[in-house]
Amino acid sequence: MTKTFILALSLLPWIPAFLCKVTTVGEYSVLEGESLLVPCHYEPQYASYVKYWCQGSMREFCTSLARTDDPRSANPVEDKVSIFDDPVQLVFTVTMNNMKEGESGWYMCGVEVGGVWSADVVTFTNVKVIHGMSVVNSQVSGEEGSSVTVECLYSERYREIEKKWCRSGDWSSCVLTGSDGSYEDTSVAISDDRTRTFTITLKDLQLRDTAWYWCSAGQEKIAVHVVVTPRPSTTAVPTTSPPTPTQSVAHLPPPISITMESWNTHSHILETLVVCSCLMLLVGMAILVRKLWKLHNHPYLEQDPVLGGVKLEKGRINNYSGDIEEF
Repeated sequence: MTKTFILALSLLPWIPAFLCKVTTVGEYSVLEGESLLVPCHYEPQYASYVKYWCQGSMREFCTSLARTDDPRSANPVEDKVSIFDDPVQLVFTVTMNNMKEGESGWYMCGVEVGGVWSADVVTFTNVKVIHGMSVVNSQVSGEEGSSVTVECLYSERYREIEKKWCRSGDWSSCVLTGSDGSYEDTSVAISDDRTRTFTITLKDLQLRDTAWYWCSAGQEKIAVHVVVTPRPSTTAVPTTSPPTPTQSVAHLPPPISITMESWNTHSHILETLVVCSCLMLLVGMAILVRKLWKLHNHPYLEQDPVLGGVKLEKGRINNYSGDIEEF
């Protein structure tokens, strides 16, 4: 029973570390000569507490590098290590400048809780300082005829070494910086700041320039994909010169367009005219047939209509005279 009680008392200071956490990424990799930024998030109850950053893999043997209560650790530009606390966002940020390969190792974000029965709330992260190369953007794109810029980063040991820009698969295409750290022709320009960045500018891009390329320093190289997009097509708009004072501009009404509706109207009128013409033709043919039928029944009218009419009238008179004599 006594041993259990002693064990419980020994674990009591560690309870806050399990219940109330500080969190950050478990591992960081940074190029030699560059800066490292580490955000450490904490719980709301620690907003007013002192935060710190130290180097070491054990809490008891951790070398303090920056504290929020130390004014000498507040300038991220000038100081080697600085720390800034934002209690509104519940995060404190650590900045380490000009990282060296020997600074690789374990580091700790900590919140100083204090007290006999309370341990600090901490979390560990592993920092790896590497030498070699990296690139700001591994893929860049530009429109045909324009320019694009590629930023390649290198570690401190490659500061004085010549830099290369090559098209992947064609080592004969490599262009190198000169003794002044620069190179330029009609299609590409390279500028080395001799600190940790060299910049490549591709000029007057063509569609055939779409390819993989290499940034290179010494034996180190990093791949970059360049994509060239077609220039958008433009439709030429014809321009007309304004009329001179001696010219007269005739304002004519716009031409009447033939629409389906107007065509249907004209078709209806045409159909009506055709029907009327057919009816008139039928009536004329009926009258003609009737006259021919009469001529067929009166033979006198077949030879001469006038003489036939006189003969018919004379025959009526003779018939009338005969009737009188008989009477």
